[in-house]
Amino acid sequence: MSDAPPPALRRIVLAFGTRPEATKMAPVYAALAQQPGLTPLILSTGQQRQMLDEALAVFGLTPDEDLNVMTDRQTLADLTGRIVPQAGRRLREMGADMVLVHGDTTTSFCVALSAFYEGIAVGHVEAGLRSGNMREPFPEEANRRLTGVLTTLDFAPTPGSRANLLREGKAEGGIFVTGQTAVDAVREVAGRVALRPEWQARRDAGQRLVTVTMHRRENLPGMAAMAHALADVARTHPGCHFVYPVHLNPAVQEAVRPALGELPNFELTEPLDYANMAPLMAASALLATDSGGLQEEGAALGVPVAVLRNVTERPEGVEAGVLTLAGNDPGQMRTVLNSLLGDETRLEQMRQARNPYGDGQASGRIARAVAWHFGLAGRPENWS
Repeated sequence: MSDAPPPALRRIVLAFGTRPEATKMAPVYAALAQQPGLTPLILSTGQQRQMLDEALAVFGLTPDEDLNVMTDRQTLADLTGRIVPQAGRRLREMGADMVLVHGDTTTSFCVALSAFYEGIAVGHVEAGLRSGNMREPFPEEANRRLTGVLTTLDFAPTPGSRANLLREGKAEGGIFVTGQTAVDAVREVAGRVALRPEWQARRDAGQRLVTVTMHRRENLPGMAAMAHALADVARTHPGCHFVYPVHLNPAVQEAVRPALGELPNFELTEPLDYANMAPLMAASALLATDSGGLQEEGAALGVPVAVLRNVTERPEGVEAGVLTLAGNDPGQMRTVLNSLLGDETRLEQMRQARNPYGDGQASGRIARAVAWHFGLAGRPENWS
């Protein structure tokens, strides 16, 4: 029997700073913790302090290190200047063997850049999404492209995302089609947490719930007009109860509250933690959103989604029929939303559309791919 010590666990640092990143990376953390030879650690930037902490609490997670970079009305340049040097130092202190970043946030790009400077391999969860327009969404489209040139492993959620990476010259051997981890997360939480009693009472009384989110930077110049369009839609459909968890960004608050704050069937709430947001989405007749993650979560839950943007980096949902582009022009948005809410046959067709974003097993594929990189497991099969 050999007296050699067991090999050291590879330290895999999951770096994120926003609520969507936390919810999509939480199942990856769990899968890594179950993968022999790996130990996951969390580096938080605190880019969205309150919402991030609430999301982590839903999954019972706490950061191992926290940069706490959040400041009021921060600029992208200021945020970048704080994250890059601090992240590099913390990654050294944590002894990272690999860093996993997610999607398209400023945190993802900055931490990937820091890891690259430190000679640490980077894996990109939700890699390969592209809108084709560097200004929509801004700065997300640039963040994900810039992150992609720094990565060793790319975890593409769909075959289309993989094709984008190949067109950009990424090495085929480092790309894994995994499905979307948002599917893993939203199904798990929606399946174990009940809808708030007041919203359930509305459903029991025959009202349809409509979940709204609207916060993207490129929509800010016209957000007040978009809010007035939403108000018109709510007046046209008094049998619907609209729930809008308003982003904490003061610019968003100032744009939407004057138009929507006094409507009897439009409920403006503080940002919801994931334990309340997931069952609300699952119970909704329609999601109207400019978010990226909610497009996938709606598809995973079989809920129709109206995308309040002109383009989407998630075209698979449009092709499958579960998403429809409503745009950010107030008139067009009003027309599309009224049409959807007035056509139950179409909504039902959208509910029955195939979910193109995954089977709920994406996180396990990512963990096995990381283990494969270190010679600890066989290469996982691609999801299709």
